[in-house]
Amino acid sequence: MFNPTDRDQLRARLVETARADPRIASAAATGSAAVGAEDRWSDIDLAFGLAAGTDQDAVIADWTAAMYSEHGAVDHLDVPFRRTVYRVFLLASTLQVDLAFAPDGEFGPTAPTFRLIFGTAAEQSPSSPPDPSTLIGMGWLYALHARSSIERGRAWQAEYMISGTRDHVLALACLRHGLPASQGRGMDRLPPDVLGLVAEALVRSLDRAELTRAFRAAVAVLVAEARSADADRADRLAGVLAALSG
Repeated sequence: MFNPTDRDQLRARLVETARADPRIASAAATGSAAVGAEDRWSDIDLAFGLAAGTDQDAVIADWTAAMYSEHGAVDHLDVPFRRTVYRVFLLASTLQVDLAFAPDGEFGPTAPTFRLIFGTAAEQSPSSPPDPSTLIGMGWLYALHARSSIERGRAWQAEYMISGTRDHVLALACLRHGLPASQGRGMDRLPPDVLGLVAEALVRSLDRAELTRAFRAAVAVLVAEARSADADRADRLAGVLAALSG
């Protein structure tokens, strides 16, 4: 298990390596460390801006090899965003290290969690929050499949679909309260009354009666939250969803 000292030392070493790599023109801390919100469980988030004409794939390959040979990586995955590649490493110490490799012209803040370490940053268009219309649509789509899963006796699939409905409701609530709506980042900061209502949609067992209870609760909070985002659409959906969960 890593400790904060290990994490800080590794981050400093990675920044030092980036300064010495002529293919990297800029670097920034991102994530919680960039805004002074780091805690015991925070990972390492660094973004690198590549020099003009640099082979992005070659840089990523070299840094990946070093992460495995020098820093104890055991696996990784890529999360692309525009032309930037976020390579996410899992270390043997359980520490997560996110390294972003941005081509020339695409290095810069897309969120408030960005602190330049060296080099220069170009202005970037900010990341867009989830679209409430899409969240509503995905909410009723999950609800539709929750109903059919319960009727088919597919308890695990039903639980998955009910949870999906509930999670889209929580994302809508985060948008309404001005909180981060992606990946559950703002959910714990929602008002207690909102969380209390949504908690009724938690599935407590795979018993059919319990799945049905949680499903009805999920549909009810979906309609309520949809009404805050789009009252006309919620009115159109309310009757159908009531029949769905009746």
